[in-house]
This record gives sequence, structure tokens and C-alpha cells, in this order.
Amino acid sequence: MKTTLWLYLFMFIAFFDLHAQYPILSPFALSLGAAPSFIGYIMGMYALTHLPGNLLAGYGVDKFGSKIFIICSLIVAGIVLIFQSQVDDPWELLIIRSISGFVLAFLSPACLALLAKLARDRTHQSKLMAGNGLMHTLASVVSPAAGAYLVLQVGFSRSFEILGWILILTGIIAIFGIKDQRVPLFTSVNLKVQSTSSEESTPSIPWLFYLIPLAISCSQGILFFELPLMNTGKDAVLTSGILFTLVSIGALVSLSLLFINRVSPYIRTLFGSLALAIIFFGIAVHWGLSIHVSLFLIGMAKGIIFPAIASLLASITPSTRYGRSFSVLSIAYSIGSFIGPIVAGQVRGIISPYFIAFFILMLALALLPPRTSKLSPILH
Repeated sequence: MKTTLWLYLFMFIAFFDLHAQYPILSPFALSLGAAPSFIGYIMGMYALTHLPGNLLAGYGVDKFGSKIFIICSLIVAGIVLIFQSQVDDPWELLIIRSISGFVLAFLSPACLALLAKLARDRTHQSKLMAGNGLMHTLASVVSPAAGAYLVLQVGFSRSFEILGWILILTGIIAIFGIKDQRVPLFTSVNLKVQSTSSEESTPSIPWLFYLIPLAISCSQGILFFELPLMNTGKDAVLTSGILFTLVSIGALVSLSLLFINRVSPYIRTLFGSLALAIIFFGIAVHWGLSIHVSLFLIGMAKGIIFPAIASLLASITPSTRYGRSFSVLSIAYSIGSFIGPIVAGQVRGIISPYFIAFFILMLALALLPPRTSKLSPILH
């Protein structure tokens, strides 16, 4: 239990640090002279370089455990962020963000794999994944506004430097706070026999299922690209931070509805994604709801979807393949995060990027194989 609490604390700090950059990265790139389309590449390259890191993390976590990857990822990412504070050219920022994307690619698979191994049973596993989502959301509630406020007080360079040192200190503390769990506390219901043949015979998620997390991260990348560019003027950065915070508050509301965790992860993923698509369509056609309400609803949908996807993967994955399973999930998220801002930067003068987000989500839902629904019961 102590390891779980420490892990949640470190994830909170790491997520706080990362989300604090969302409302300030685009204005920082603009201050360096980057065009909106180039900003899309800066954000997209961060996600693209996640891919090789995700691939290495999957096998590395299964072989060496999670602790070493969590510690190194945090410390090195902090060092890279300090270098980012010194850039004065858009191309330098592109390179730094590319390195940062590779380094941080190890963090999420390592954390999720360790959480899955700490679970006592399937219900507890689902709660731990929801707890991960809660830490993520709590951090993102205050961090965008905090990051924007920090920039207003000390400027871009000093802000990145402070955030970098926070990551480094968190990584150092993690050396003493995290105890690796090499052997899982329980084996999933479908995986009681630990032979190789039993692992091969366990049900697997169809590859087309990963279009769902890809589409979700793509839509999120579009949103993160668009929001900072919606406002101009003196208070634009602070306003963007508040808008990002509204998304996080919506997610926090969903995560507070604990009874939702008893519903099948598949059902939660399906209807949460459908709701998210409808909201993006509404924003694209300028429906009657204000942008503030729309962002709150987007957050609620995300609060349902992300823990559900992680719970679904953990519940049917052999314990010896947790690292690889969550690595594939991270790869799907990375590809979507790469596509989203680049597409938004190229088409925003022609069509609303939010409509692209709606189309990609609906396409992923339409291609979802029906047999995916058989992977988990309706209620835990």
C-alpha cells in the first residue's frame, strides 16, 4: 500500500509538471517566431518520438521492472526541460521537444504496469487504474492555470527551468519511495494457469480496438493545439490555462462517481467515446452551449474513457506482458497525439479542426470489432 501511495504522489507531481506546459508551449513557440503550422509539428514531434520509447519500454519493463524506468524518465526529462528554457529558435525547440518525447515515453507504461501488479484482485485493479486517472486529473485541474500564472510572473525561460528542477527532484525522491513489484499480487481471472500455453490461449483485444485510444489522443491533440490559439492579447496565456482547467474539472467529476467503476470497461469506453465525438461535433457547428460548458463535458467524457481503457487491458493481459500491453496502448496514444496537432495546424484555415476530431472518433467507433464486447462482463 505504501508503494501505491508513493507512486500516486510521484505521478501527481509528474503530471502537474507536464500539464503546466500545455497553455504556455504554443505562446512560447509563437514568441520564438514559429508559425501556427510549425507549432503543430513541434507538438506532433513530441508524440512521434514517443514511439521508439514506447517500444523499448514495453520489453524493458517486463524484463527489468518499473522502478528504474520511472526514476530515469523523470530525472532526464527534467534535465531536458532545463535545456528547453535556453532555446531561442523554433527549430531548437522542435529538437528539444523531440528528445523530451522519447524520454517521457517510458513513464506511463512503467507506472501502469506497476499499478497492475500491485492489485489484489480485478476490482482492486480497476480501482487502482481509476486512482491513476484521479491523480492525473487532480494535477491537471490546477497545473494549466498555475503554469500560465508562473509565466506571467517570471517569464517563459524561468518557468521551464523551475518545472525541470521539480521533475529532477521528484525522480531523486522516487529512488527511495518506490519499491518495485516484480511478481504480481494476483493473476487475472482468465489467467490462473501460468503456463506458456495458457498465456497464448487467453483472449486478446483486437488490434482495431487500439483505434479508439488513437482517436481519443488525436482529438485531445487537436484540442490542446487549438485552445491556446483561441485567445490573443495580454491575458491570453492565463485564459488558456483556465480553459484547460475546465477540462480537468469535468474529468474530476466523472472520476468522483465511483459506481461507474462497476460498469464494464468496454461499455464505459464505447459510450464515453461516443459522447466525446458528439461534443466535438457540437463545437465544430457552434451549438448553443458555450465553450466553457463544452470543455467541461469533454473532461467528463475523458474521465470515463481513460481509466476504462487501462482497466480493460489490465483485466485480460497476462502479468508477464503488462509492460508490452501498456506499451502498445502508449504507442496508440502517441500516434494520435502526433497526428492531431499537425492536422489541426494544416486545416484550421479550411475547416474546423474540431470536425476532424469528431470524424476520427466516429470512424474508430465504426471499425470497433463486435467481439470486443465479450472481453469483460457488464458489471464487476
